[in-house]
Order: sequence, then structure tokens, then C-alpha cells
Amino acid sequence: MNNSRRRFLKIASLSVFGLGAKGVLDVAAGTTPDAAALTGKYEDGATALKAKRWAMVIDMRKFTSPEDYSRVIEACHSIHNVPSIEGNQEIKWLWTDTYEATFPDDMNPHLSQEVLERRYLLLCNHCENPPCVRVCPTKATFKRADGIVVMDYHRCIGCRFCMAGCPYGARSFNFGDPQPHIKAINPKFPARTRGVVEKCTFCSERLAVGQLPACVEASNGAILFGDLDDPNSPVRKALNENYSIRRKPSVGTQPGVYYIV
Repeated sequence: MNNSRRRFLKIASLSVFGLGAKGVLDVAAGTTPDAAALTGKYEDGATALKAKRWAMVIDMRKFTSPEDYSRVIEACHSIHNVPSIEGNQEIKWLWTDTYEATFPDDMNPHLSQEVLERRYLLLCNHCENPPCVRVCPTKATFKRADGIVVMDYHRCIGCRFCMAGCPYGARSFNFGDPQPHIKAINPKFPARTRGVVEKCTFCSERLAVGQLPACVEASNGAILFGDLDDPNSPVRKALNENYSIRRKPSVGTQPGVYYIV
């Protein structure tokens, strides 16, 4: 039995016997996660963007050409070192799919052809009740106090339980070394390694320095971001003024991403 598998089984067994998250992580790496990261407070600077519950509204009516999608996806993938790998090993933070695949709970047979034939922008939903967090044995995936579901790549052991738990297909696994497939590495964001799961983080590293998510800035107003608990935030105003839907509401995850269709 190799060391990584032995280490995983040890962690899993300790979890079963009731050792708390702190104890499991102590065994896994000899330390616990940074307390600031667990509370969502990454810094004390006055320039940071903060919220009680971050949420996103995607106005699909404003995506009118393939360039609208590609511009947003490229903005995200380029700054987060998301590799572009040919073949069947797709690594994605943002991607598109059909209406049927996006909203399987909402298949109204009388929707307009425009709505049915449109591609829809997909990403991690940063759920209020994220199943990926519950199933991660090392707490490599955790939810911040502001609702963002983030990852500690150094704690990911590649078990892929989070991928099985996510009902939205928002996570990708690096079967090989992703770094040779990155066009231009951004030194400001950690590049992943083989055997690690990755996904969208709502650009938490940009929020920490007062910047909106890259996809929001690149969308020309088609994507809104703000505090769901603030009635005056852009997302609340958009939700108050438009009918919106979320992905797979029946599974009870309470997604933080809303769609205006």
C-alpha cells in the first residue's frame, strides 16, 4: 500500500471514529487550516470587498454572440492558470451547456426557441448547503463565512468525493500535470499539480484586494455580483426587478448563482 493511500485511510478512519475536523487535519498535515481563511477574513485592508453572503446573477439575455462567452471564460481561465488540455481531460472553471442540461428541473415544453437553443454559462454555485464540503475527508474544501466555497489545494488528496457530491459538475480533476498545458502562468495565483481537484472560487483572491471577479469585469454588465443580504446590492436589485431561476433547486443546496433567462 503506498503512502498516499495509507494516509487517506488513516484520515478516513479517524473521521469515522468521531475525531473532529481539527484533529483530522492535524493528522493529515500536522497543522490546521489558517483560522482567517476559515472565517473568510483574508486580510485587514480597507480596500477588500466584503459581504455577508456573496451571490451572482447572470443575465443570459445579454449573451448574444459566441464572443460574449469566450471573453468571460478566457478572463477567468487566464488569471487562474486553468489548463487547456486536448482530448477528454477537460479542466474547467467556467463553461457552457444547453438549457436542458443546465435546468433539468425546469423543462417547460412551451419555452421560446431562443431560450431553448441558447448556451448557458456554468460555474460553481457556491451553495448555502454545499454537499462537496460535507463529503471532503480532509476539509480541503470549506465554506467561508461569506458563503464562498473555496479549496486548499495542499490538503486535497485526490479522493474526488467532492466531485461525486457536487450535483452541478463544477469540479475538475487533474489526472496529469496541468502546468505544461497553461498558456502563460500567472504567478499571482497558485498553479495546481497532478492529483488535485479544482473549481471556481468566486475570485476570492481578487475580492481580498478590492477587485470584482474577473468574469464580472469581462462581461460588460451581463454578470452582476454582490451581497445577497443587502437590499441595495446589484444582485438584489436585479432579482427584485426580474424573474430568475437557479440550477437544480430540488436537491436542496440553495445555489448562490441566479439566472435571468
